[in-house]
Amino acid sequence: MLNRKRSERMTPTAHSSDTSLIARGTVIHGDVRFSGTLHLDGQIDGAVLAEEEGAVFTLSENGIVRGEIRVPHAIINGRVQGDIHAAQRLELAPEARITGDVHYLTLEMAAGAQVNGRMSHQAAGLPRELPAPSLAGAEPVPA
Repeated sequence: MLNRKRSERMTPTAHSSDTSLIARGTVIHGDVRFSGTLHLDGQIDGAVLAEEEGAVFTLSENGIVRGEIRVPHAIINGRVQGDIHAAQRLELAPEARITGDVHYLTLEMAAGAQVNGRMSHQAAGLPRELPAPSLAGAEPVPA
């Protein structure tokens, strides 16, 4: 009984604690969808897509992505040929080499990181259209 309680305490209950590793030398052809944390030392020829708001994608200095990346939080230290969409935070480490457009909410970029494309800050929570003018309480305009 004591062992059962101990194992229950040690078992992670949140998906955000799940970590997946794609090892160096591994090549994946096709899109990769993940939750939790994905660490890439290998290569993905396809899109990298997070399926939860707390997901984190880490690309090591040996890793390569040839496709779009759409994640909340990304730490890039390898090569990306495609656009990056980081809904929350994007960290570009010194060995990051990106060919494509970068869209981010918060950006941290180390000396040495390279981006060959447009960098676009995405404001959080801003409405996409202007509010309609309110007529209630408006005074008439003199003619």
